[in-house]
Amino acid sequence: MSAITLFCDFDGPIADVSERYYATYRQGLDWVQATAQAEGNPVTIRHLSKSQFWTFKQNRVPDRQIAHWSGLEGATIDAFLAQVSRIVNHAALLDRDRVQPQAREALDLLRQCGVRVVLVTLRPPDQVMDFLDQHDLRWAVSDLYGMPQLEAAYSNQANHKVERLGAAIATQQRQGYDLRQSWMVGDTEADIMAGQTLGIETVAVTCGIRSSSYLQGFRPTHLLPDLWTACQKLQQRVTLGGCA
Repeated sequence: MSAITLFCDFDGPIADVSERYYATYRQGLDWVQATAQAEGNPVTIRHLSKSQFWTFKQNRVPDRQIAHWSGLEGATIDAFLAQVSRIVNHAALLDRDRVQPQAREALDLLRQCGVRVVLVTLRPPDQVMDFLDQHDLRWAVSDLYGMPQLEAAYSNQANHKVERLGAAIATQQRQGYDLRQSWMVGDTEADIMAGQTLGIETVAVTCGIRSSSYLQGFRPTHLLPDLWTACQKLQQRVTLGGCA
């Protein structure tokens, strides 16, 4: 089977997680402040703006440093980081995830062109499917490879993404798909490193949790603003029957 396969990360290219991560950050700070107050050790916190917070995240500033700049020290930083890890995947916060602008149009174009979209994510599959159902996007995905650990996507380790992409490629090949024309699309260094390790072209998109300047250092095959632009690039590179 010669259908073109686009391996794609979920958070970043498709799901905008910025509001959830910022809300998690704020709730974590508020929890630390309330806990310290109740214990008679009040702390003064400073909420970074969403723009400040997301710029730091995109440029890989450690969470510990972000906590320090928000007024925390020592043990309160440890407590904050533990609380963030506990609540980041809570259902009330997951509801803050949104579809990236033009991602729906990009996925529809890929479907029209006969491109198979295979999600390779560190999110648990049930979380991803819930999001796809909530936003009527299940039709866009041919297959899904996720992780069982709730915290995996937040820690985003490259070795996990390499393993998941490797499993996805092996399974697709066993199913008879020709992967000579395939890309790995993602918004982090883990996505780029996974694609490079497994020998497929990489597309780094800058609409997610890493900045353009940061991603450039990992030398992706293509560095593009978003999934929509990646789809247009794909059209230029290959002949897709039936595409306008």
